[in-house]
Amino acid sequence: MTSSSRTLYLFASAAPPVFDLGRVIEMAQGDDGWNVCVGLTPTAARWVADGLDDGLDGLEALTGHPVRSEYKLPGRPDVWPPADAILFAPATFNSLNSWALGLTSSFVVGVAAEAIGKNIPTVTVPCVNAAYVRHRQFDRSVAELREQGVVVLYGEGGFTPNPAGSGEPKGYPWGLALEAVKGVVGGSRGGG
Repeated sequence: MTSSSRTLYLFASAAPPVFDLGRVIEMAQGDDGWNVCVGLTPTAARWVADGLDDGLDGLEALTGHPVRSEYKLPGRPDVWPPADAILFAPATFNSLNSWALGLTSSFVVGVAAEAIGKNIPTVTVPCVNAAYVRHRQFDRSVAELREQGVVVLYGEGGFTPNPAGSGEPKGYPWGLALEAVKGVVGGSRGGG
């Protein structure tokens, strides 16, 4: 856990790189001094709970904040500090398209959609296979998010899809993602 005054919301969908979140949290805290809050789609939360040794509790211990995958009840206080930046990675085909279309049934997609209107610097890195990207909506969604100011690391210099069924999460561009977050907030430490 870090005592930084800058807060990064790290959001993730259910794709194999979600199992790297502990390492990514440590990178963000150590390299750039971020105070990290983790939000997951419901399926990603189940994957992390069942697939990581320390599960959700381990991520909470690393960040000092509860991991969220659901909207809070109306009138309840927010348990996270306000975001200075958002990194949504990995973002699946479903999450990316829902976000671009404004379909906010998922907590993390809803917060990411609202971030556009709040001018919160946001970066996303898709994690989709080559079959999904052949669907015309994917390119439309990438273009829509970019037009609204979201930095989408897709294509050359970002995420490149693998053939269906051959994902290689070790090749996921986490370092590029964190560099892009630094770039959208100006790279300064402390205060927002």
